[in-house]
This record gives sequence, structure tokens and C-alpha cells, in this order.
Amino acid sequence: MTKISFRLVGAAQGFNWLPVFVAIEHGYFDEGGLDVELHKLGGVDKATAAVLNEEAELAITPPEGAIQNYLEGGNLRMIASNSNRLPMSLVARPEIRSIRDLAGKTIGTSSLTEGTAIYTQMMLASEGLSYPQDYGFALAGIHISRWEALQNGEIDAAPQPAPWNFMAQDAGYNLIGEIPEYIPEVVFAGILGNKPWLDANPGIIAPFLAALDRAHDYVNDPQNEDDCACIFQTITTRDNAALARRGFLYMRDMGMWPRHMAVPNTALDTSIDLMIRANLLDPAHREEARGVFDAHYLEDALR
Repeated sequence: MTKISFRLVGAAQGFNWLPVFVAIEHGYFDEGGLDVELHKLGGVDKATAAVLNEEAELAITPPEGAIQNYLEGGNLRMIASNSNRLPMSLVARPEIRSIRDLAGKTIGTSSLTEGTAIYTQMMLASEGLSYPQDYGFALAGIHISRWEALQNGEIDAAPQPAPWNFMAQDAGYNLIGEIPEYIPEVVFAGILGNKPWLDANPGIIAPFLAALDRAHDYVNDPQNEDDCACIFQTITTRDNAALARRGFLYMRDMGMWPRHMAVPNTALDTSIDLMIRANLLDPAHREEARGVFDAHYLEDALR
């Protein structure tokens, strides 16, 4: 059978991409007649731009860029959620023991307008620190690069996902805040596409989403824990099975990967409200911004 090829991009294709790699490992995409080309772009905004500029067909990335594009009359749409939780800790150098100690410090992030920068601003604002008056951001790249920057003294703190947060803690760094405690539910990463391409390719979208739906079910089933922990290890710690399992269980048990890739109103509203609080979105457009999620693609795939 001739398979249909398309490009799926993201910043790092790491921890939150577990269902994608499960679908590959177990042949779910093959069964749907799909050849999924994975491309790492090193930044969440780059992934959004790649779909916008038709350099890729789909992206798994935070939705903020798509929301802005949609409100500007653009064609970017979110068609499903990859993850609705933030499995991250704010990791700081050993001499920094609290969020308030970050006054005058530099925090590493992968973008100034999407994802980690927004979450960090909201977390620090809850503790009385305002950006840019009280601290600065440095574009330090994805979590792997941020960990290197922390160790090299180039930044003072960074939001780090599991299991890199636990890795840092074991190395003597401090976990000074848990992002899920401040932001319990949010669209951490959505599946984004360009509406003209989405409408022209139902033969790709439906089997792709159906395959991912199977993978999400597989990941959330405790009977598959050993297999999922092994796959998770290959995309995260590689040589540390115990750390990988710890990170996987932390994410699975918090509800990281939503069943049927659902986009709850509460999660999408949180994403929108965070943009408003970060002065990236006019509050007058709150209701309109919800239109970035077009549910019919997912409904058709799961029907």
C-alpha cells in the first residue's frame, strides 16, 4: 500500500510527544496509510511559523501563535489537544531558594511570546514579581538547552519539564515552584494546521487523529506502563530508566494526555486568559479567540 507522506513539526518532539512515538512504534500510522515525517525546529514559535508558511502540514506546539493568527484573520486552526497539563517545575541555581529570590535574575525560556514565557510570567506575578521590571528573560532554547545554560551559569532559572526537573533536583538545583499548582489546566500543546490544507486533506487528517486517539488510550492504560516507560526513556533520558519512569508516571497520573485529545473549554479559556494577562491579547477578543479551535476535524475522525 502506498502511504501518504506529510510533515509534522515541533520544537523538541520530546516528553509530551509520547503518544506520537507510541503510534509509530505500534504501527497505528502505518495502518492508516500514513508516512509521518517528524521535524524538530528548536522553538515553539518556529513550529507555528512553519505551518503558517506552508513549510509543514501540521505542528504540535502551544496554541498562542495560532490564536493570534486567527484573530488577525489568518488560517491557522487548532484541531485537537496533545496535552492539557503543565508537567513543569521552576528550576533554579543552588543559591536561589524561592521565587522572590529571582528579583534581578535571568530566566531561560524558548520564546518570549508563547509557552514557557507566559507560564513563568503568571507564576512570578502571583509572588509579586513583574516582567520586565523585576527580572529578565533569555532565549535559551528548549528544555535540553535550558538545562545546559543553567549548568553553565548563563541563566539563573528555567521552567523544566519532567524528568529534567527531577534530574536537576538530583544534581543539587532547587525546585522553587510547581507550575501545575499555579496553572492546573491549560492547552500546553495543540495540534495545529492551516485551514485550506486541512479542508483539502480529510484523507490524512481523519486517520492521523484516529491513530493518535488510539495512542492516547494506550498511554493512559496502566496495563501498558512498562512499554510506555521504555518508549518515554528513548525520547527523554535515554540512559536512565528509573528517571524516565518517574517522569512518565508523574505526567500520566496528572492527566497530561487527554482522552480523545479533547480541548476542554476550561483549558482553552486558561490559554486565552494567560495571553491577556501577559498583554498579548486584548480582553475584548476573549470570546472570539475560542474560534481558533475547530472541533469538526476531531469529531469526524472519531465518529
